[in-house]
Order: sequence, then C-alpha cells, then structure tokens
Amino acid sequence: MTLPFVIADTPLASAVNELLAGRVEILPWDAIDGPHRERVAGLYTYGHPLVDKSLLDRLPGLRVISNYGVGVDHIRVGQAAARGIPVGNTPGILDGATADMGFALLLAAARCLIVGDRYARSPAFTRYDPGYMLGREVHGQTLGIIGLGRIGRQVAQRARGFDMPVLYHNRRRNEEAEAALGARYVPFDELLATSDFVMLTCPLTDATRGIIGREALARMKPTAILVNISRGPVVDMAALTAALTQRTIYAAALDVTDPEPLPRDHPLLALDNLVIAPHLGSATHETRQKMAEISVENLLRGLAGQPLLHEVLPG
Repeated sequence: MTLPFVIADTPLASAVNELLAGRVEILPWDAIDGPHRERVAGLYTYGHPLVDKSLLDRLPGLRVISNYGVGVDHIRVGQAAARGIPVGNTPGILDGATADMGFALLLAAARCLIVGDRYARSPAFTRYDPGYMLGREVHGQTLGIIGLGRIGRQVAQRARGFDMPVLYHNRRRNEEAEAALGARYVPFDELLATSDFVMLTCPLTDATRGIIGREALARMKPTAILVNISRGPVVDMAALTAALTQRTIYAAALDVTDPEPLPRDHPLLALDNLVIAPHLGSATHETRQKMAEISVENLLRGLAGQPLLHEVLPG
C-alpha cells in the first residue's frame, strides 16, 4: 500500500509519530521543493512555519493542513480556503494548561520567585533578612485580561480563587462571561491604567500586533506587572525593554517573545525584573497528548476527504 506523503516542519513528538506510524510517510520541510512535492497530500505544522500562497503553489496535491496547537497566525487560512484546503487546529484542550502557566508566571514575577531561587542557591544566602526581596501582593489585586476568549476565561476563573477583581477588554463585550465570571468590561486605556496585573490572552491579528507598545506601557501603573501568554508580536519588545530598564512598570513575565527565541544577547535577558519561559503554555504531558491525538485525527480526516474535527474558517 502506498502511504500518502505528509510534510512536517520539525521532528515530531513521539506521541505524534506513534499515532502516524504506518498511516502516512513523513517528509522533512525541505521536501516542499523536492521530487515528491506534487504528491504531497498533507502539511503538519508542529512549530510555526509560514504557510502562504508561495508555499501552497508549490504543493498542487495538498488536501489538508493540520496544526499542532490553536494559534494559526502563521497559516494564511484564507489562501488555503481559496484552494479548497481545510486547516485544522486543536481548540478547547489547552486552555486550562495555558491559564495555569499564566498564573504561574504572574505569581513568579510578583513574588520574585526566580531571583529568589537564584539567591537561595547562591553562596550569598547566609542569613534570613525579612526586609530583602519584597514583591507585590497578588490576592485582592486587580487583574486586567486583554482577550476574554477560552484561555482568558480560564484565567478569570483562577483569579476568583485569589479574590482578584477582574477587568477585561475585547473587541466585543461579553455579558454572559461577565455574569459567569464576575468580570467587568472596560475600555482598553482604562484597563491599562487601573490594573495591577495585565495579562494578554488575545490571538495575534492585524489589530493586536504591537498592541502593547510604548504608549500602552506608559499608561500602566509603575507597580504593574505585564504577563504575555498569547503571541510574542502582541508586545513591542523594544518598548518593553525600555519600560523594564527604566522601571516604568514593575515587571513582566513572558511565555512568548518576538522573535522566538530571542537572540542570546538581547538586553531583555539580562534584566532581573523579567520572568521568561520557552513557550511552555500547553506543555504538560496530558495536554500535549490530547493535542497530538486531535491534530493527527484532523490530518487523517483531511487526507480521506472527511470533515475535520476542528476546522479554522477564514476571516
């Protein structure tokens, strides 16, 4: 039996390989320009490669694009749809894990966890000093969420356990979410000016790219902490570097950056008021297994000409 060719952008996780074994033949990304390109039936995007018109034109037999994850800002969905190629993703299963990571970052930045860990391991820690390394309280403080979608709602639920008033800003007000979560809709500028913590959980779109720039950061409290668990380009990294260096905001905590990873000599990496993680939002054994299962099912359904479990629509 001839197996369909599928191109993947990076070496796949073992769970994905196990699910695909004997069902497709995986080719490396450079096969886009190889001798089998006209026979390639599927794309499996594991990282964030750009999938645009130029790439799609080189794969005339493509029948499906399956993304390992929710965000598809790297895939030109409308261009794929124009060719009749469905794009699949994995919504609804990584929301809790990503929200957990958002709160982990928030707590770490507020309570000086990373610098405290380094200090506790160092030769300098020889006695306890109650006046040293004071952070910011979390309980009872105001949390502003930019993007009250699936992940944002999970963040708001966790905030209730910390007795945090929750503000949010969306393109559209969500009165159902307000009633369910006790969140209050406010304009963007008001959220920035009144929140003790600002957490980004919005998708990357033309409207959100660079939404946290120099002006937005200047509106935040000097005691405020910015947390980004959405996409790196939502934040202007040069503006954030300046705000943290000049201490015009208290701290930031990032699971994503622009670019990703940052260059090893980037000035952000030297700052002690930044907590940074290597895009670990959905990185739990349980969530990644579910992501593997759904993304593989999307791929196999698309190869068979069947409706995907989760298809991303253009627009």
